[in-house]
Amino acid sequence: MMVAALLGALGFVLMFLDFSVPVMPGFIKFDFSDLPALLGAFSLGPVWGVICCLVKNVLHLMITDTAGVGTLSNFLLGSIFVFTAGFIYQKSKSRKGALIGAVAGAVAAGLIGVITNYYIVYPVYFQIMAPKPAVLGAYQALNPKVDSLWDALIWFNLPFTIVKFLVVTVVVTLVYKKLSPILKGNK
Repeated sequence: MMVAALLGALGFVLMFLDFSVPVMPGFIKFDFSDLPALLGAFSLGPVWGVICCLVKNVLHLMITDTAGVGTLSNFLLGSIFVFTAGFIYQKSKSRKGALIGAVAGAVAAGLIGVITNYYIVYPVYFQIMAPKPAVLGAYQALNPKVDSLWDALIWFNLPFTIVKFLVVTVVVTLVYKKLSPILKGNK
């Protein structure tokens, strides 16, 4: 429980190191805050990975500038990613199992993210933060052919989510073996 709390807190700190990506609207940021949760899912199990995401996002609620909408999206997508990755890794505890799990988690988060963004996150965002035409305008500034929220989510958010989690996967792949004994309490 303590390791999960520490990983969640580390994820919260990593949320501050976010940055805009030139091919995405300015309100969508890239960060490495799911890296500790993926470490938690691999070392402690998939449910603990989700708990790391929960800790990170509950802490972030205190300082969010999106009235919790961005935090909700971050929690949903991160949880799908780490749970899927951790679940598959638990069945096949090998480097190959970790990679398959993380890639499956990234794809699952991307696909389910399109649905949760369309039906939950963006409708709330439109009510609280910015009207739908303004949000679509941010996407159309990057690609004038985007004429619906579905277009925006499929052409922008889906690949962004998958790539974001694949980048996190690469970093975890590089550090997990060295950190694993510490995370599992063996050192």
